[in-house]
Amino acid sequence: MRPRVVDWTLFILVTLATLSGFASFLVGLPKGWWVFMLHGAGGLAVVLPLVWKMRRVWPRLARPYRWERATVASLLTLLAVLLVLATGVVWSTWQWPARFPNGLWWHVALGLALAILLLFHVILRFKPLRRSDLRDRRAFLHLAGIGLSGLLLWGGNQAFNRAASTPGDRRRFTGSRNAGDDFPVTMWMFDNPAPIDLSTWRLRITGAVAKEYAVDYTTLAARTRDRQEATLDCTSGWYTTQRWQGVRVGHLLAHAQPNTGAVAVSFKSITGYRWSLPLSEAYAALLATHVGNTPLTHGYGAPIRLVAPGRRGFQWVKWVTEIEVLTQPDRGQWQTIFLSGLGK
Repeated sequence: MRPRVVDWTLFILVTLATLSGFASFLVGLPKGWWVFMLHGAGGLAVVLPLVWKMRRVWPRLARPYRWERATVASLLTLLAVLLVLATGVVWSTWQWPARFPNGLWWHVALGLALAILLLFHVILRFKPLRRSDLRDRRAFLHLAGIGLSGLLLWGGNQAFNRAASTPGDRRRFTGSRNAGDDFPVTMWMFDNPAPIDLSTWRLRITGAVAKEYAVDYTTLAARTRDRQEATLDCTSGWYTTQRWQGVRVGHLLAHAQPNTGAVAVSFKSITGYRWSLPLSEAYAALLATHVGNTPLTHGYGAPIRLVAPGRRGFQWVKWVTEIEVLTQPDRGQWQTIFLSGLGK
């Protein structure tokens, strides 16, 4: 392949893997398996053009006395690519290391570093594609071959896991390992609040409602008769399926009576973190006070946490203090991912 086509192919594949990786954090239902397939196949497809790239630049790398700033950036980018591929394969096959920082955490962190290094590399050596680079029919055959190689490598990894009964064969479609009943306590970014005083805690229902409503823990705990079996799938690489007990959000909304223009419900944490669900989904969601037959502990989100089946763990808001009914989508919730807990 022409050098520029190789370079742009690498850039597109890394960009595809990065975007699909971020998208996978929002997928919690099996019907979204194709996002993970796209991420894996797109990432593994990098191997073939990377070999072509190395054949071209190796003579330059073999002369360190002639290195430039762009050469150093190229080496760092190459190292990041190799580490991202290695951590991805090791995690999807052996689920190693399992403890934090686990293999998935390293894969994500190195993937972010690769995206930054690749952007820097493109800025230093940017060369736009020309029509002449793509006129050759073989260029399109090569591109098709690269895509096919990624699918074959991804499928080969799945087949190896099944044949060898590796830990990767027992993972969920999201790549998460089964943490069982003793699932870990995780804090999101800067969230690390002090235990909540139940005597002063109140849950408020506000926003686009006919009447605002507040309830204390004693009253709420007396209503915890609703149960829901749901899988908590954390984006840090583990999942657990539990029987949750608490109060349906719909029961609480019935007291406040959402306005006809309501479209979503935002669940707000004491840390400032928040996430919203469409109104119809929110009605069926659960505010849990117990997991199994055991009251939630502080680390698991006591006094109440959101249980949203089909959503990933970071969307299961912990330490909920307010439910706000919205008349339009809450796009600002994305900012709280990076800002919640600061100053708390």
